[in-house]
Amino acid sequence: MIPTIRIQDIADILIMTFLLYQLYSWFRGTRAIQVLLGLGIVTLIYFATRFLDLYMTSWVLQELGTVLIILIIVVFQTEIRQTLYRFSLLRHILDSREETQHSQFQDIAETLFRMATNRTGALIVFQGNESLHELMTNGVVIDSEISPQMLESIFYDGAPFHDGAALITNGRIQKAACHLPLSVNPDIPQHLGTRHRAALGLSERSDAVIVVISEERGEVSLVTAGKLQRMDTTTQLIMALDDLLRCESPSPRITMRQRIFSNLLPKASLLLGVCVFWVLITTRQGQITTVSAPVRLHGVPDGIVLLHTLPEEITVQVKSMSSLAPPPSKLDLTAEIDASRITEGVTTIRVTHTNITAPSGMTISSISPSSVRISAEKKIRKNVPIKVTLKGRLPAGLTSQNITCEPATVDIEGPLSQVSQITSLATEDIDASKLKRGTSYQKSLSLPDKQISVLRDAPITIKLSARGKHK
Repeated sequence: MIPTIRIQDIADILIMTFLLYQLYSWFRGTRAIQVLLGLGIVTLIYFATRFLDLYMTSWVLQELGTVLIILIIVVFQTEIRQTLYRFSLLRHILDSREETQHSQFQDIAETLFRMATNRTGALIVFQGNESLHELMTNGVVIDSEISPQMLESIFYDGAPFHDGAALITNGRIQKAACHLPLSVNPDIPQHLGTRHRAALGLSERSDAVIVVISEERGEVSLVTAGKLQRMDTTTQLIMALDDLLRCESPSPRITMRQRIFSNLLPKASLLLGVCVFWVLITTRQGQITTVSAPVRLHGVPDGIVLLHTLPEEITVQVKSMSSLAPPPSKLDLTAEIDASRITEGVTTIRVTHTNITAPSGMTISSISPSSVRISAEKKIRKNVPIKVTLKGRLPAGLTSQNITCEPATVDIEGPLSQVSQITSLATEDIDASKLKRGTSYQKSLSLPDKQISVLRDAPITIKLSARGKHK
């Protein structure tokens, strides 16, 4: 039965759909989206196995999910960092910078097409609003002005920096010989080389604008957002860079209708998936389960001994809010009660929802009874003698021997009403017919009640001694 849909549930579904669509938009065309789709399929299989009571398969998938989460964090730590950076509302303030690159585009474009004519390969990265610190590695800091001579010197065949990428930030060449992450998109044409794959890989993970020159074909291409566009003329490249990098250029106005109905297929698919997932989660919403919870006391004062707790178990009714909650057969609830304020006599302590920790996805509906009665007495300590308990008769020739024990007395501890009545403690039964002169025997003490404790860990040593020699 599908639970009643509330306004909060609709908001819950729409928010999750929006977040998933943002992840899809950022990771589309990258290896991360393939992993996310695979995880989605595994998640659906997991819920199906739980619904069909396939215990072994669901257990394996549940344990495997923990390992996969750790692997994803390790493998995709750069993509995760970039995603969190994009979520930040302050990044535009923290990373605000005065764009001066558009004034350099004329010289840059003419230089790049001249290099393409000479079949000089090049890879130039224009940084956008997002930091490229984690994505561009092994670069050499140059921090020089942009000039045709500097660009041609960096990418001259045989120069130390010609194989890497040059980073342009704030109208200056910041680094050269940088390594970029390669794209793993299987749809990239085979004729594109490492430079083009590196340009695509960086554009898939950031908002950078990359210009790449093919050494083999003498072509100039512009790469943004995982897409490669060939530039045929200098003017075309200048206009493209000007549109992408000029902060003064107004962004086109997009109506709310266009925002909602653009890319309708992935949005509808994600909305449907979130709705199905919500139904799976809330199928057991409202189910009431009754379980027994043992009462456990903690914080008992040092000078007090507990005698009885009534009742020792209470009945708890829990309400399931989601199918992710554990089934009733796996519920293990305990009533943890603070007994630090109990005194001698009978103390009544109220049991509330705070004394019981419900599993995730469940809430406590009722507790019965709502209180427990605890009987307690003052704890005292007393020293009593030890009596050796013999079973049978001593062998002939040993009747003149005395049976002694070490130690002769022992300290006991327990409730006042019980300890005050104890005059001695007896050992466990000893078969007198098997005793021998000169042999020691180890025996434990027999306690009259489980609430009486002996303040000695070692057993009692029993010996035979001649009359008149024992104390």
